[in-house]
Amino acid sequence: MRGVVTPGRAGQRWSARLAIVAGVGATVLLLSVAGLRSLVLVAMGMAGLAVSAAAGWWALSRRGVARGVALVLALLAPVAVLVSYVAARLLWLVLVSLALWVLAAAAGWAALRADAVARASPGRPVPPPERACLLMNPRSGGGKVGRFGLREKAEALGAEVLLLDAARHGDVAGLARDALARGADLLGVAGGDGTQALVAAVAAEHDVPFVVIPAGTRNHFALDLGLDRDDPSRSLAALTDGVEVRVDLGRVGGRAFVNNASFGAYAEVVQSPAYRDDKVGTLLRLLPDVLTHQHGPRLSVSAGDVRVDGPQAVLVSNNPYRVGDRAGLGRRDRLDGGVLGVLSVTVDSAVQAAGLLRGRHAQGLVSLTAEALVVDADRPEVSVGVDGESLELPTPVRCLSEPAALRVRVPRHRPGVPPARPRLDWRRLGTLALPAGRGSPAG
Repeated sequence: MRGVVTPGRAGQRWSARLAIVAGVGATVLLLSVAGLRSLVLVAMGMAGLAVSAAAGWWALSRRGVARGVALVLALLAPVAVLVSYVAARLLWLVLVSLALWVLAAAAGWAALRADAVARASPGRPVPPPERACLLMNPRSGGGKVGRFGLREKAEALGAEVLLLDAARHGDVAGLARDALARGADLLGVAGGDGTQALVAAVAAEHDVPFVVIPAGTRNHFALDLGLDRDDPSRSLAALTDGVEVRVDLGRVGGRAFVNNASFGAYAEVVQSPAYRDDKVGTLLRLLPDVLTHQHGPRLSVSAGDVRVDGPQAVLVSNNPYRVGDRAGLGRRDRLDGGVLGVLSVTVDSAVQAAGLLRGRHAQGLVSLTAEALVVDADRPEVSVGVDGESLELPTPVRCLSEPAALRVRVPRHRPGVPPARPRLDWRRLGTLALPAGRGSPAG
């Protein structure tokens, strides 16, 4: 009923008002105290960030004394900016204005996020399986299989459980096929994303449902399915009270992946035998040659009419990652879009490294979606990281999306996928901040 404001709507409106007041306050404070010098303050801050980014590139792409000098410069640049603010007796102004902008952003996101809720695809109700077979890696995720009693709980529900020891872990797909030959009508995995992908490929090939039990370290696939990663045993409810959803699979050189395949710098470094025992040392030792194209292949990417030559890193994902998600490319909004996400990074100079501060608008950053693409190289084989597993694949490598290839069985009741952090839409915030009856919805 119009004119009645619900508590949720009232909170949303006041959050929008707080965001606008804090943003306007920060701007007015800067202009009233510093005048035109406020523009200089902002420019100095941006320059300090640009210098730090450029110096970071030099530190990664150089060795010896040059690397040391670059590291010092990367640290000194922001310090120099702060010192200049102190000398001008305006540090307090910068800090207060920055705090107001942080408050404005937090309140704005809170107001806009109220429009969205965690979602979980309802799925299709299905009867419980008659002969479920679950493959479990007892070492995955620091021993989650044992810590959460997954084997015992699954067997109590009537599932067959195969523990993956060192001898059997090498042929996970073979074990899954053997289970189907014995009459299994559902496959599942308690382990990392790499193992999930291998068994998912078998399930898709035979069109049987697949259950994901997030017993790995990061469990990105489970995250995007809306499963509970804190308690993997809750995913076992898919065996008794489950619904079925159809999701896509990615393919890279014929190999299935549920999350992503990476080419370039990261894939080359993790191929090194020394990487397992000395990750940081190996990274610092190999990155200079990889980033400057002295080591590793020179890549090219072709997706439709788009071609990228010489990127240092290429990430191909099963459906695109959220725009603006800087937390390790953490989430995908959907897994059934029928497309691959493609992200390539080309940085050949300190100027391009500084330009990456522009985010997805940076010149050296290409972000797109495609149903298929080809990654080629000037070598007969290229290193590829597939869902965390390191492989060597012959070039050119064709990547494609297989829409709705996988039947995933998930619990009817699950946390769902948290909504993406909204873009700060100031026009929308202005509409929300209006009093009831002056253009904004009133509940």
